[in-house]
Amino acid sequence: MFARVFALLPLALLASATSTSQCNTGPIQCCNSVQSAQQVSSLLSSVGVLVADAAALGQVGVTCSPITIIGTGSGCAATQQPVCCTNNNFNGVVNLGCSPVNVVL
Repeated sequence: MFARVFALLPLALLASATSTSQCNTGPIQCCNSVQSAQQVSSLLSSVGVLVADAAALGQVGVTCSPITIIGTGSGCAATQQPVCCTNNNFNGVVNLGCSPVNVVL
């Protein structure tokens, strides 16, 4: 029994290690800041998003752009936060439902 567990353990670790930098809602974004919806309420209002709706989704990414092909040197700048966001429909001005990702570039 223990032999089976130890035989499958490396596969489970590999699967969990590869999923930490994946974003299944679109490309990973580089945002100049990631804040709560209340902190950027005036910006959200200017693009027609209700603060309550944005708050329900989580953090808000501000001034975001997607990370392009990994390995081309076009990742996030040192001052930017790599995030995965669920709603990227505002041309990078704001991205909703963002959570930080651990990206090794």
